Amino acid sequence: MGVPFEALLPYGIMLGMFAVSGVGLAQLRYMQNGSKRSRRGLDAWDRVMMDRDRRLTGFARGQTDKAIAPEGFELNNPWTMEKRFY
Repeated sequence: MGVPFEALLPYGIMLGMFAVSGVGLAQLRYMQNGSKRSRRGLDAWDRVMMDRDRRLTGFARGQTDKAIAPEGFELNNPWTMEKRFY
């Protein structure tokens, strides 16, 4: 005895929605990453350089070839002073 196709329609719809959402999230992550593939296995140096690139260009994966930093970059320091207790 065969299974009527109407019984399999909900499973097909669920599988299709999982596929659409997975592809959509992957595309969104790709676009947010400057249209580059995501990086894996980052160490501390990579994170520091990606933070520097983000402060220079506005994108974590963006790079620039300008020899002179943009205006205001000298004040854009990631290091913060410790709060004093008085």
